Amino acid sequence: MASSRRAQGWSISAIARHLGRDRKTVRAYLDGERIAGVRSCSQDDFAPFSPYCRQRLADDPHLRASTLFEEVVELGYPGGYSTFTRAVRKHQLRPRCGQCQRLAGDHSAKASHPASEEVRFDWLTLPNAPARWGGGDRAHLLLGSLTRTGRWRAVLAENEEFPQVVEAMDQLLRRLGGTGARWQFHRTPSACCPETGRVTPAFSEVAKYYDVAITCPPCWDDRDGVPDETVCSATRHWWRSVRNETPLQAAQDRLDGLAARMDSVRSTGGERGAARDGVSGLLDLPSAPFPARICVTREVTAQNVVPFRGNLYAVPPELSGASVQVCWRLDEPYVSISTTRGAVIARHAIAPRGADVAVTGRGHSIVLERPLPIRAAPCPANTYHPPSAAALAEAEALRARDTA
Repeated sequence: MASSRRAQGWSISAIARHLGRDRKTVRAYLDGERIAGVRSCSQDDFAPFSPYCRQRLADDPHLRASTLFEEVVELGYPGGYSTFTRAVRKHQLRPRCGQCQRLAGDHSAKASHPASEEVRFDWLTLPNAPARWGGGDRAHLLLGSLTRTGRWRAVLAENEEFPQVVEAMDQLLRRLGGTGARWQFHRTPSACCPETGRVTPAFSEVAKYYDVAITCPPCWDDRDGVPDETVCSATRHWWRSVRNETPLQAAQDRLDGLAARMDSVRSTGGERGAARDGVSGLLDLPSAPFPARICVTREVTAQNVVPFRGNLYAVPPELSGASVQVCWRLDEPYVSISTTRGAVIARHAIAPRGADVAVTGRGHSIVLERPLPIRAAPCPANTYHPPSAAALAEAEALRARDTA
């Protein structure tokens, strides 16, 4: 159309006004500099600098884009920063850091393991607990069941606070023979917030330690956390057999035997029992429990012993009636007894909870400094690496090009 108007004697300005285009655009089409329907190719100002950028990022994958942009501007790059970063992404010049990928892979290796099992944790509060257990008039029973195979185990806990929950949960998982890839908690404030259903920060560390995911219901009511009726009936029958003179360890042993007998019955009948061999779907547990710390205040008796978790631990003489601090970390084989100001009085090998034994003697001398676990060195992402010899050679080639 522009050519026909031009043949009729129209001026370029008149043609531009008629077509609604710029005069320079109309002149370019009339002079043959541009062809209708063909988009003109813009000049790639980044292409000459691509080898230098590739070499610099190969030497240091964490090199900041702003630092690299300042270097190429000194070498004569005419574009802007956004154009430069877009070209780096387009040509995929920044390689992936192998060290960072290795560290991330070490952390998530077990989490990506295929496991279809899920462990559901529920709490049962049992009335009229034996006074000799030292946990009050109610007993707290943590029950864990596998959602796919139906296998279950239960552990008596002193209370539902964070360290006791971690201890009971670890013992329960070891009785099951492993852990599922996901945990489901009901009515456990130390693990999940009752109002929002979010996992607490402390229990998030526990989940990272065992390399699992945790789900919690956002709202709790009386129907949440109700275990299987068969399991409830079995545990009630077991609880009725517990007497005031029954030691805690003996009651726990009877409960373990009951769960094992129910497993054997389930494995001999029913389609669900055929899935009893689904233990292979469980993930391995760490060699030691999560290092939660239990600290309580106790009073030294007239016999110079300190009661703790159903056992008696000896302390030096002349401390009768004094208040002491008893601490035990779940991954350590000893218990520490110290003054209220922190001075360690005695250390003893930890006895099984509720064993009703007296640990005497001066205790073992424990080295306070424990070797730290060996971890891979973090990637030096914030360390500046100067241009290498290959990068300097590319820079000299760019300078020689500009000079020529």
